[in-house]
Amino acid sequence: MFDSLQVRLEKAFKTLKGNNRITDQNVAETVREIRRALIAADVNFKVAKQVTDQILEKAKGAEVIRSVSPGQMLTKIVNDELVELLGGQNEPLHLKGSPAIILIAGLQGSGKTTFTGKLARHLKSQGKTPMVVAGDVYRPAAREQLRVLSEQVEAGYYSEDENQNPVEIAKNAVKEAKFKNFDVLIVDTAGRIAIDKAMMDEIASLKKALDPTETLFVVDSMTGQDAVNTAKAFNDVLNFTGVVLTKLDGDSRGGAALSIKSVVNKPIKFASSGEKMDALDVFHPDRLASRILGMGDVVSLVEKAQSVIDEEEAEKVAKKIAKNKFDFEDFLSQLQQIKKMGNMKDLLGMIPGVGSKIKDMDVDDDAFKGIESLIQSMTPQERAKPELLNASRKQRIANGSGRSVQELNKLLTQFNQMRQMMKMMNKKRGRIPGLM
Repeated sequence: MFDSLQVRLEKAFKTLKGNNRITDQNVAETVREIRRALIAADVNFKVAKQVTDQILEKAKGAEVIRSVSPGQMLTKIVNDELVELLGGQNEPLHLKGSPAIILIAGLQGSGKTTFTGKLARHLKSQGKTPMVVAGDVYRPAAREQLRVLSEQVEAGYYSEDENQNPVEIAKNAVKEAKFKNFDVLIVDTAGRIAIDKAMMDEIASLKKALDPTETLFVVDSMTGQDAVNTAKAFNDVLNFTGVVLTKLDGDSRGGAALSIKSVVNKPIKFASSGEKMDALDVFHPDRLASRILGMGDVVSLVEKAQSVIDEEEAEKVAKKIAKNKFDFEDFLSQLQQIKKMGNMKDLLGMIPGVGSKIKDMDVDDDAFKGIESLIQSMTPQERAKPELLNASRKQRIANGSGRSVQELNKLLTQFNQMRQMMKMMNKKRGRIPGLM
């Protein structure tokens, strides 16, 4: 989503390249480019002006450290301002009461129901026992979708198909949650195509009746400044406690994400991308600012890895690598764990310096399927000892996997090269600290 903004900001910083000091003239020129970049990204004009005025003021008074270039100094100033623009620091969910109640609001099509399922999964991973409530009495399809998602993430589900009063349904759900010992109740609500008084009255009545600990406004990041205007209208009625940005994997310019905190003065609590239930991230302003500036997000990458990697399995693989016994069975296991981490392009974008270089690349999430099918067509003995693969075995594996012998040979070559590299790293381990 922020690819275009990232490229424009990189271009703006190049204005200072080659200069050995910050001057009023070169800073003013760079800041003008930054303002153009923000406005082109659909950031609210007033917000863009306010931010760039602050950048200009701080840059003019900045002392450039001898070991740091003016471009690096300005990047640091811009990074700090972007962090503030996005909220300053992470704002966690506040869950109190038994059950703690979370009310979900937003327009139709913003991704409320999908987010409700994702949030239930996220809370389960933190040891909570959530129950979701189908509060949309107008769309049976939304209730069915939430039921399916609740089964998928193994959360409780409550619905009353005959009752057309969302307030009564929600109150009954609270009783059910208390009776069955669910500690978090997530209430999905009806959306509309546009803001109207009936919808606002209904959601306001729900909030008054439930007194939720959190009221989250779900906004479609693809709708740009319309999303910001909608958020303001909802906040005037609901005074919600936080914002959820959905569809951050889309190709819009990202202005909503950069403007919304400044306009409604409410923290962004979650960012969602994709339809998979694990595609939900706690929002960290500093991490997104780093990604926008092409500095990556190593912390989030490590957290994703820690959430899916089996430590016991990783330890076993590490020991096999140390003994030069890493085989195709281990390789397949590692591939499957990497796939659990999510969208490959997003993962690569978290590596510093990589984001802008892959912005136009089509990174196929199914790229590993061919490798998996080839390995899965091998016998356990062949996986453990690839040197057994003669011509007839290779043909059998190719036929069984639906791939070609040439693809198998390429995989074998790459695998052998990888094993040679691991062997070399083991030999140098004592002489080059930290290489492993």
